[in-house]
Amino acid sequence: MTHQHEPSAHEPTLGPGEPSAADCADYLERIVYFLDNELDEADCSAVRLHLDSCNPCLEKYDLQRTVKAVVARSCHEAAPDELRQRVMLQIQRVSIEIREG
Repeated sequence: MTHQHEPSAHEPTLGPGEPSAADCADYLERIVYFLDNELDEADCSAVRLHLDSCNPCLEKYDLQRTVKAVVARSCHEAAPDELRQRVMLQIQRVSIEIREG
């Protein structure tokens, strides 16, 4: 999944071992899969190595990880009974309207 990228006249010249914008874009795509444990060990190692050497990608990774944790935590909360009853009543009304319509 490595992309060859030639720096354009508008991009700064990178030192040896520094990731290019194209490299970072590639790793940022993989971060989602990395967070979901959907990468093989070789790809996980490559992502970890990149994150260790690239602060902007590490910051984006931390943000994605935080958002994922907040969403996961909020998904475990149950709706109040009154809200559940109102939603179920509305679903029944819509079902009846569809059948009669």
